[in-house]
Amino acid sequence: MPDKILNLSQPVALFIALLSGALITLSFAPFTLWPIALISLAAFSLLLKEQSLKTILWRCFAFGVGFYGAGIHWIYVSIHNFGGASPLFAGFLVFIFACFMAAIFILPFYIFGRWFNHHSLGLIIALPACWLLGEWMRTWLLTGFPWLFLGYAHLNTPLAGWAPVTGVMGMSFIVILTATVFAEWIWKIKAEPAKKISLLIASTCCAAFWIAGMTLKNITWAEADPTPIKIGMVQPNVDQSTKLSFNQDTTITALNQLRDLSTDLWTNDWVIWPEAAIPTSLTYQDALPFLEEMNTTAAEHDTALFTGVIYEDRDKKKYYNSIAGLGQGYGFYHKRRLVPFGEYVPLEEQLRGLIEFFNLPTSFIHLGPQDQHGLIAKGVRITPAICYEIVYPDLIARAAKETQVLLSVNNLGWFLDSIQSKQFMQMAQMRALETGRYLVYSTNNGPSAIIDNHGKILSRSNSFQAQTFTGVIYAVKDWTPFMMYGSGPLVIFATLLLLCISLPQLLKRDPLPEEAQ
Repeated sequence: MPDKILNLSQPVALFIALLSGALITLSFAPFTLWPIALISLAAFSLLLKEQSLKTILWRCFAFGVGFYGAGIHWIYVSIHNFGGASPLFAGFLVFIFACFMAAIFILPFYIFGRWFNHHSLGLIIALPACWLLGEWMRTWLLTGFPWLFLGYAHLNTPLAGWAPVTGVMGMSFIVILTATVFAEWIWKIKAEPAKKISLLIASTCCAAFWIAGMTLKNITWAEADPTPIKIGMVQPNVDQSTKLSFNQDTTITALNQLRDLSTDLWTNDWVIWPEAAIPTSLTYQDALPFLEEMNTTAAEHDTALFTGVIYEDRDKKKYYNSIAGLGQGYGFYHKRRLVPFGEYVPLEEQLRGLIEFFNLPTSFIHLGPQDQHGLIAKGVRITPAICYEIVYPDLIARAAKETQVLLSVNNLGWFLDSIQSKQFMQMAQMRALETGRYLVYSTNNGPSAIIDNHGKILSRSNSFQAQTFTGVIYAVKDWTPFMMYGSGPLVIFATLLLLCISLPQLLKRDPLPEEAQ
């Protein structure tokens, strides 16, 4: 088996790497065929075994192109349908983005290829450690794009028990470890028993992780308060083109729809409108007459109303993508993680005007302050997240320390009926599981949902229907281990693994002769 793998021609190996990366998409929502990822990752691992650094980097790049090309192909919808790019050019831009993400993906694998590829423990220790460092790096490098983490596919497997302890990245480590152990067994299938001792130990550890996950699933880390909080949600399903138009008639129609849909919801404790429910043609200040009317109505019913809205700081001449509290809801929240090209344009001077995609009317948003303190509704503190922010594990975990409920407001109409909304909800569910918090998940086009503190969907709306629905949540005050420590221990753990397996080699180096010293 080793000879057959080592003798693969580079074109064939690159194709297998590309295909392996693309197939991992099937492990995530809406497909949830999680075993496919283990098989793909095992094949990918074998392609890296005992290869040169250059070969490893090229194969990792091919894997990354397949991984991101298939996993986030839905950005084509935004570029073509709303950005005005032709199908061919939109496809080309998706390919360029996949290549860019693949170039970032390969960075930690330089470490593997440079120092650990020929190590006896390289595949089963160094490769999972490098993968873990790569996922962590993608949460902050260039503001971060923490999408397609392996752990998300295991929201409903035994590994879900690890989410409140290690977060999604800890689950990813176990997934890649399982795959590399499987790959190592294939590599050493005919090896002498004495050469399989380390592999047997790794297999035992791997099995222990999965068994421990089943045990951890039975632990409730954060107890919920027994007092129910009744939630009413409005899903206006306003067409994205309409939301982006600066037309007075459509703006008035949208406001009237919000008023009408909310009529039967005022008996709830909270009423939630989605991201940018107030059309982008109106800032908070412009919409004050309407918002004051809604504030009065909410106050009269002893209800907290939260709505997405563009907030204009006229002194600083800045615009924020925000959530405003009305009635018994208090506070403002300004978005802290912005979507490139959707809310701001990198290299703005060079790109503005090239195609309509770089001139979207929402791409003027500024970054909100980092030290915000969330929202309050009738004494309950809320961690708000506007769209993209809910995919950042540590951002949500840190904020949730001071709050009892998670609130995510979204506008996913940019991607129509693609797999994006399914992937996005899966990630939102993981945030609820990591923090042990109930999550109110509100969208413009659906599905919207009430998610419990175990990451399970209690109720949800239909996609692309204007509708309302209600549910019940509970406040949670306790902290999960992941909330206390975040991803920091994982990064230290991965770094120590690499140091530990490289230390014997460093100690064995012959000292320099006296003349050289």
